[in-house]
Amino acid sequence: MDDQELGYLTRAIELAEEALNAGDEPFGSVLVSAEGKVLAEDRNRIAGGDATQHPEFSLARWAAQHMTPEARAQATVYTSGEHCPMCAAAHGWVGLGRIVFASSSEQLSRWLAELGVASSPVATLPIQQVVPGLAVEGPVDELDERVHTLHKRRHASLL
Repeated sequence: MDDQELGYLTRAIELAEEALNAGDEPFGSVLVSAEGKVLAEDRNRIAGGDATQHPEFSLARWAAQHMTPEARAQATVYTSGEHCPMCAAAHGWVGLGRIVFASSSEQLSRWLAELGVASSPVATLPIQQVVPGLAVEGPVDELDERVHTLHKRRHASLL
């Protein structure tokens, strides 16, 4: 992982912190073209009551509307946390390329259990179980603890 990619992941974590500060769960994502241009970014927006307002899902919809199939296949999504099954499916359906995540779903499940947070109503699955053959990288040791800290902040205020 080079400095440029670490920069994209750092931006995804900044977006996750923005989400947390706005009362949402701490998740953020950045869509980057094959040429390294940031095309779109978003953060979690579930506080309004719609639990499907995940940034990865939003970026998949954006890509479907604004990118050719070829450009989507060559793009990369950098995200603070591994895609949930809903977001992984959206990613696969629109034909986006590689995913790089700072922290894994397995880590998140463990962290939430340690905090005493109830399990998700949706099964935790690795991205590749939802979209076989997709190039996926993560977690990233240099950044996963920053994501852990955001989740601790989120749930410390709820307990």
